[in-house]
Amino acid sequence: MNLEKWQSQIARGTLEYCILLMLSRKTYYGYEILQELSKYPIIASTESTIYPLLRRLQKDHYLQSVWKDSAEGVPARKYYSLTSEGEKYLKAMAEEWENLLHAIASLKGEQNYE
Repeated sequence: MNLEKWQSQIARGTLEYCILLMLSRKTYYGYEILQELSKYPIIASTESTIYPLLRRLQKDHYLQSVWKDSAEGVPARKYYSLTSEGEKYLKAMAEEWENLLHAIASLKGEQNYE
């Protein structure tokens, strides 16, 4: 059994959705996203995964960013937020997520899933 490989595939497949969910609530800078995700081992990630994903999401017009000054002696940080296109994309992803959960619940024999 290769459970670690399956867990890695789950994380890769849901990471984009998780980041968009986070950014739907507030702005985050890159390292802060990493810290938040690290609270959940199944979706924890690394800089080499997160930063290219953030760049792609921005290139696809789902995210926007702004540089903000930090405390004295700390360099400015790039904060990310959802664009209106990002909000639409997140809504579509949420619908698909619910479809997936419904299908899994049905396969498990859970008929009361809504």
